[in-house]
Amino acid sequence: MSKLADSMRDAGGPALDVRLAPMRRRHLRSVLRIESQVYPRPWSLGLFLSELGLKTSRVYVVARAEGHTVGYAGLMLAAGDGHITTIAVDPAWHRGHIGTRLLLVLAREAVARGCTALTLEVRLGNAPAQALYRRFGFAPAGIRKNYYTDTNEDAVVMWAHDVDQPAYAERLAAIEEGIPGTTVVEGFDR
Repeated sequence: MSKLADSMRDAGGPALDVRLAPMRRRHLRSVLRIESQVYPRPWSLGLFLSELGLKTSRVYVVARAEGHTVGYAGLMLAAGDGHITTIAVDPAWHRGHIGTRLLLVLAREAVARGCTALTLEVRLGNAPAQALYRRFGFAPAGIRKNYYTDTNEDAVVMWAHDVDQPAYAERLAAIEEGIPGTTVVEGFDR
């Protein structure tokens, strides 16, 4: 086991059995419930439906545990870059490494679709999310002032480069190794 995997396992959390699959229309009621719990200005049903319709340039995934949708995440593909558009976990399921599992699927899907870099924006005050992204190789690249109009909070723009290289695949494998429980990924060809 790698040092990174050891540190991940030491981070603790319950050993959950989680299934990850492409987001479908039937998941949207649960997705919207989570969305309203975690974001001051949640995305609308129409926005999610629009995103799901862009099949060649979007990847959306849901996480399910114990028969419930417990998290979701999205990715936009553009010109060799993968932009993480959203990631959210039901607050009742925090500490279950759901966000880590979702990000693993999106990172691997981005690489499989030809991306060489990943980017995202994260609230300046969201230190736990920034720590997660750093484990995935994201580094701060700038600040977008007042990016989150609901709270006028700044966004940290983060990038992970060379995600198509073997070292990044090793990083992802080490992260995955450190997650307690099982993760089953369904509906992705890779």
